[in-house]
Amino acid sequence: MNRGRKRSVFLLITGAMVGILVVSSVALVRDPLSAYQWLFEKTDGRFTWLGGLPVLLLRTTGRKTAQERTAALVYLKDGDELVVVASRGGSDKPPRWLLNIQDHPEVGVQIGRQRSRMRARVADSQERARLWPLVNQNNSNRYDAYQAKTKRQIPLVILSPF
Repeated sequence: MNRGRKRSVFLLITGAMVGILVVSSVALVRDPLSAYQWLFEKTDGRFTWLGGLPVLLLRTTGRKTAQERTAALVYLKDGDELVVVASRGGSDKPPRWLLNIQDHPEVGVQIGRQRSRMRARVADSQERARLWPLVNQNNSNRYDAYQAKTKRQIPLVILSPF
């Protein structure tokens, strides 16, 4: 028996599939997107929603290491483009994936089991003004709360197909 470790149980329900996953990492519970990312990768994209929110995996190239880095992000579909928010929960520091795309804008995107290559760019001020209310509403108005916590303007990143 592992007395030193806490165990968390996630009940997963998608359509007719029900499974119980025992995770022995408390860190996964503290960061739902990290737990989701782990689950997404372990099931090869069979789980694509987190609490009713659409989530994708963004694969970037590390600006210092040149190694692949992955982040699970809530997204909004805007025509043939996808929009993600570089909020880092309202931190004054930008997420590392944003710094990575500034050096390496070609990214991998996985939604469900579908993978594609896309080009990432930061939305300009007009695009941000149009898209901010949409992404904020898409994520239960969390982004307004995050923006209020930080001095930096939280960027929106547009992912465009090649």
